[in-house]
Amino acid sequence: MELLSETLARVKPSPTIAVTTKAAELKAAGRDIIGLGAGEPDFDTPQNIKDAAVRAIAEGKTKYTAVDGIAELKQAVCAKFKRDNGLDYKPSQVSVSSGGKQVLYNALMATMNPGEEVVIPAPYWVSYPDMVLLAGGTPVIAEATLEQDFKLTPEQLEAAISPKTKWFIFNSPSNPTGAGYSRDELKALTDVLMRHPHVWVMSDDMYEHLAYDGFEFCTPAEVEPRLYDRTLTVNGVSKAYAMTGWRIGYAAGPEKLIAAMRKVQSQSTSNPCTISQWAAVEALNGTQDYIAPNNEMFVRRRNLVVEALNAIDGITCPTPEGAFYVYPSIAGLIGKTSKGGIKITDDEAFATALLEETGVAVVFGAAFGLSPNFRVSYATSDEALAQACTRIAEFCDGLT
Repeated sequence: MELLSETLARVKPSPTIAVTTKAAELKAAGRDIIGLGAGEPDFDTPQNIKDAAVRAIAEGKTKYTAVDGIAELKQAVCAKFKRDNGLDYKPSQVSVSSGGKQVLYNALMATMNPGEEVVIPAPYWVSYPDMVLLAGGTPVIAEATLEQDFKLTPEQLEAAISPKTKWFIFNSPSNPTGAGYSRDELKALTDVLMRHPHVWVMSDDMYEHLAYDGFEFCTPAEVEPRLYDRTLTVNGVSKAYAMTGWRIGYAAGPEKLIAAMRKVQSQSTSNPCTISQWAAVEALNGTQDYIAPNNEMFVRRRNLVVEALNAIDGITCPTPEGAFYVYPSIAGLIGKTSKGGIKITDDEAFATALLEETGVAVVFGAAFGLSPNFRVSYATSDEALAQACTRIAEFCDGLT
């Protein structure tokens, strides 16, 4: 009897985690490694949030809670959606999980049936297609190329939708590209969705507060209120509040969907970490004053990386509207050979050679569904980024 399930055979491990793990192993072995793979701010969690967690421990708030979040955090989530997005939700419409990934997973597990489809724009966050497969569904990938600024067109969305479509997954600003949809661009997509009432919308807004150069974030249920009853709006505290390890994500949507997600969570992890929940209450209700200064640093780092990479022959790097990633194309380098003798047949070979020969860890574009590209996370120090870009330039200059 085979030990492992057929479901597991349909999915692969997270490539971003694999790159980060490999970089850590090389560093532990004494290599000089610069890791640009992790989607994690290098800022410390703000002090007021840490203080709230310490208070929760001191006050004995360490017991089990309701499966999908304490009442205080659900209220804070409702207040956040009203304040930032003009969306009205009741606590009964809110789900809190151990990170945004669990929110998405719960929703797919609670709703997908065999043969049903999920439309996913590429480049996509690596976990979307595999979570759909784990839930028994079929990912339908619609490629948004560099020439279209990595943004899906209404025509592409229309063409991807079929009678079997259950969900459309939307992410802006995007991981891995940082591309953000303007209100008009998003309205064009929601107009398509209004013509297909059987399609639900899963909006991953995790990078909402990481928006630059005057880009104004918007979310589908805000842009098209008629989608409210079939939209799950997902967010979390990981990125804007530098709380990646605290593992708190949340979402709001129709009560029937939230109840189904609660059932899934009740038989998997049950409640998220109690201490993290109280920290998240402070994150959402407390001061937001550090977000703007942090974003100024991200803009500086983004500009440093974009300028340096665009100066390299064979690389094209657009300037993103948000998040903390760039997604440069290496179309001009395909077919060349590195000094170490590695043939650059695709972006995975490029990333492998770059790590082995220079110690710079990036994630290859095929992991995100669009090649030939690679993803750089610029959520690290200016010094590390400058050194990494110098190494990338020297590596590319050495290709023949």
